[in-house]
Amino acid sequence: MARKDTSSMTLRERLAHVPQTGRLVWIGVRPAHGAPMIVLPEGELIEGRGVAGDRAASSGGVGGKRQVTLVQHEHLPVVASLVRRDAVTPELVRRNLVLAGINLFALKGLRFAIGDEVVLEGTGPCEPCSKMDEALGEGGFQAMRGHGGITARVLRGGRARVGDAVQVVAEDEVA
Repeated sequence: MARKDTSSMTLRERLAHVPQTGRLVWIGVRPAHGAPMIVLPEGELIEGRGVAGDRAASSGGVGGKRQVTLVQHEHLPVVASLVRRDAVTPELVRRNLVLAGINLFALKGLRFAIGDEVVLEGTGPCEPCSKMDEALGEGGFQAMRGHGGITARVLRGGRARVGDAVQVVAEDEVA
């Protein structure tokens, strides 16, 4: 694959250029406020709503910015180190999707595909809540700051499966 010459790109073009391909490594839903996470090998993402079975998708609102929450797989060991735990699992941080191999924050404001069906649009940071101190122990909230991931809306629904590729798509590729 030929490398793209990025030396003359504007900042806007540089921000939109994400050549890495990541992968979906975990899927989970929160059926109700405070309920334990349910881990899924695949999930149905519903356009304009979120992940089927998640409280965000069944709350009645359509079109919000926080339909799906995502966290960076590579950040979980960092958070574990900051709270002096051997490991931090995705269930503890209560996000819907865990991605690896692509800078999650780079997806903010961009459209990206998960597998062959799903297209999301990164809408902003997913800030930690007070539950992180309960889930991770004292300092959990502070440990998650900067590592909380992003929120997204579902532009095109479909099935997402653990192992699916994740890559940025052009705006005109979303049908």
